[in-house]
Amino acid sequence: MKTIKLLFAMLFAFATFQIANAQSDKTQRTIGVKTQTVKVSGTCDMDKRRIENTALTVEGIKYAVWSLDAQTLTVKYSVFKKEAADIAEKKIAAAGNDTEHYKADDTAYKNLPECCHYQRKQS
Repeated sequence: MKTIKLLFAMLFAFATFQIANAQSDKTQRTIGVKTQTVKVSGTCDMDKRRIENTALTVEGIKYAVWSLDAQTLTVKYSVFKKEAADIAEKKIAAAGNDTEHYKADDTAYKNLPECCHYQRKQS
């Protein structure tokens, strides 16, 4: 009888710890996190690395992924840092890649490696 009680107690404890562990997974939390997608021009993996790393340097941004095919950057950031996505766009433009709202400086664009030169829109 003691063995059965001990077994049930162990099963109950195991289930409790599993539920608590599942609820503490920080990658699944979306409360207080906003997602935004913006157009960012680029042509290669070097652009991808530059764009994502530049976005991740902005305080409040937790996630940044640039899609070469869609030419879009998806960022997740804290709702307490409302200007984070805009700051990221400005920094990316300063690094040489045009964004949806900001055009890169001609000098910054020319300083990009040759493989990173994309077709720029006339403004």
